[in-house]
Formats: sequence, C-alpha cells, structure tokens
Amino acid sequence: MPEKAGVYVYTDKQNKILYVGKANNLKSRVSSYFIKSANLGEKTRLLVSKVYKIKITIVESELEALLLEAFYIKKYHPKYNIRLSDDKSYVQIRISIKDKYPVVQLARRGEDKNSSYFGPYPNSGAVKLVLKTIRKVFPYQSITNHPKRICLYNHLGLCPCPPVFDNENLRKEYRKNIHGIIRILEGQSPKIVAELEKKRNVLSKLENFEEAATLQKKINALKIITEPFHTPFEYEVNPNLRMDLRKQELDELIKILNVYGLNLQRLQRIECYDISNTQGTNATGSMVVFINGEKESSQYRRFKIKKDGVPNDFAMIEEVLTRRFKRDGWDKPDMVIVDGGKGQVTSALKAFSVNNISIPLIGLAKREETIIIPQGKNNKPQAEIKSFLPRHNNSSFVEVSLPKNSKALLLIMRLRDEAHRFAITYHRKLRSKFSFE
Repeated sequence: MPEKAGVYVYTDKQNKILYVGKANNLKSRVSSYFIKSANLGEKTRLLVSKVYKIKITIVESELEALLLEAFYIKKYHPKYNIRLSDDKSYVQIRISIKDKYPVVQLARRGEDKNSSYFGPYPNSGAVKLVLKTIRKVFPYQSITNHPKRICLYNHLGLCPCPPVFDNENLRKEYRKNIHGIIRILEGQSPKIVAELEKKRNVLSKLENFEEAATLQKKINALKIITEPFHTPFEYEVNPNLRMDLRKQELDELIKILNVYGLNLQRLQRIECYDISNTQGTNATGSMVVFINGEKESSQYRRFKIKKDGVPNDFAMIEEVLTRRFKRDGWDKPDMVIVDGGKGQVTSALKAFSVNNISIPLIGLAKREETIIIPQGKNNKPQAEIKSFLPRHNNSSFVEVSLPKNSKALLLIMRLRDEAHRFAITYHRKLRSKFSFE
C-alpha cells in the first residue's frame, strides 16, 4: 500500500462495493482499520469483517481525491457510506451567480434555483481547505448580507467588501474572480495558471514588479491544490492513471536526454541535490530520491556542510556529492540532477572524477528552467535528430530549453523543487538553533 494521496474502495466476496474513502496517506489510513488495537465503532467493525478486497486509485492532489471520492459514492451508493442526502455529512459549494456580487459558501441543500452548486463532497474539512486556498487566488464574499464596513477578510486580502467599495470596475473584477472559481471547480485550473503566468510575464516586462509578485503568489497558491488536475472520469476510465503519467514523464525525459548523448536505458532511481545557506553560514545540502518518478522520502538524506562560512555553492555541491559517493550501502542512481547551471554541474563532475563515478548528470538552471548537459568525447548530440534543438552549445555543455508544458521538464522541476524544499527546511532548523545559542 503506497504512502500517497488517493481513494480506497472496500469490496466484499461478491465484488460489491461496501465503502469508499479518501486519504492523504493511503497506507496509514487503510491500515488503521485493520490493526488489533484500533478503537473501531460497531458499524466500522462490521464493515471491516466483510472486506474481501481493497482497490486503490492514486491521484495527484487533494482536490482530485475529494472529487473522486464524491464521484464514486454518488455512482455506487456504498452501503457503509452515509447517504448523500444526509445533511450532517455532505456539503456542497454554493455560488449565488444571479446576485450582483455572487456569494461563495458551503451549503447542505441545493434548493436555490438562482445559485450554482458543486459537489456534494463527503469531507467538509477538505472542502474548507480547498476554498481557503482558492480564496487567496480569487477573493470573494462569503456571507449573504455583508455589513457596510470593511471586514477582517478585506485586511487579509480575501474579501473585496462590495458594499463598501461598490463601483463598475469592482463589479467586473469580481465577476472575473467568480468565473475563475467556477473554472477551477470544473477542472480547468491548468488554463487559469497559464493565463496568470502570461499576465505576470507582461507585468514583469513593464517593470510592474509589485503586481507581478501578487500574481505569482496566486499562481503558487493555485498550484498547491490543483496542478496537475485530472477529472474523476479520467480515473474511472484508468485507475492506473498516475502510474501512466509518471511513465510518460520518464519516457519523454529518456528520449530527450538520449538525443544529447546520455545513452540512458532506464530512470528507475533519480537523485537530485541542492544547497541552502545564508551568506555561507549554516550551509546545508539535500539529496532527494525519486523511484519510478515518485518521491521516496525514506531515502532522502541531508548534509551539514563542513566548509561553512564561505558562500561558495560550487564547492559545497562538490563536497556533498563527494561525501555521498563515499557512503557504502546506498543504491546507485541511474541519473543525478543538481540545482543550478554550468558552475554547479562542473563541480559535480569534479566530485565524480575524484570518486571515479560514471553516472549520467544534468543541471537545471533556475532563470529560464533550462537543462544543462555536460558533453564529452562519447557524449555528443545526435545531429540527425531535430526534435529538441539546444538553446546554446559549446565544447563543454549543451543548454536545452523545453516547452513549459513538457512532461520531462515538469518531472525535473518537481525533483528540483523537492530538493530545494528539503534543503531549506534543514537550513532553517540549523539557523534557528544557531540564533538561540
């Protein structure tokens, strides 16, 4: 059972669906039903006694799990799920679209003909979390009779306070926000992210950095819950959708890198490295591991840099990789990724040379998300393949720019972002400890 987000389905010996549930950690949630010490209610014990088979569907995000759970319950009406008509357990998202300033709120019954409803959703807590994040992207009014004064949510940037600031421009902007919320709930979030990124880029070129930064915060918030997004129907048609997506990413990455001479046969284990420091102090390095395109957090490792006090990312990445490959008993990766450009890749190559390591290596440069591939005598681009042209080429490196929607690029960025998160978490811990000493 994987430690990933998804939906689980309990069936009996006749393959009849007994219960549908969602979890952020399938292994932890499902196993909690079957341990001897579990304090289960009478109804739950009866359910567990009838379970013959467990089916799971791994998904990409919390919102996907929420929607898929509701979809299955509504479709199969499992005996041990409380009925969707039970007001105490199922909520919907109501948007009063006919109002001058539509209200977004939770509802137990879909009785208002002038409103649009989304759901029902089995987990009200998850719905509230989703709406909380969406509200950071598209501020909205959440009560029907808003007082004619500025509310707390307005100070937090979450409510436009229409009765206070009513004007034509606010009405247009508010309608855009409501339309954006509806599109998210209908599964169109990737398009919204692309549109916001386009606007952000325009603002940056105009040097309107404050508004560009605001849009970037919205993009980050939106990505937390909705990207990538796949509908319940897609998972219904293909329960192995997530595994298939990971395979597509890996296959595309292998194809692209082999164009540039890496000669990869497989990418079962990928390691990615990052450095975090403040002016060289409390410097840390991180190693994250992806197995078959999925995070394997049990194999993550962190390094406290010994050459502390000097802000030199190049020397630090060399130190981390040297120490890593001196360790016995650690599985050998099929490829190594370093966060950074030619300098970081060069330092990694020095560590490889010292330790007599021959492993495919690439870097990911931050500014334009370009892939840095070192070139050697036996590692040159295949001239006859024109699918992916290098942005820059010299005797030592090829710099490859992929489309922003490239599955291979998204995989590398996910690895890089995870390595950065892991490194900065440890760095903050050391910095906090240092400040109290």
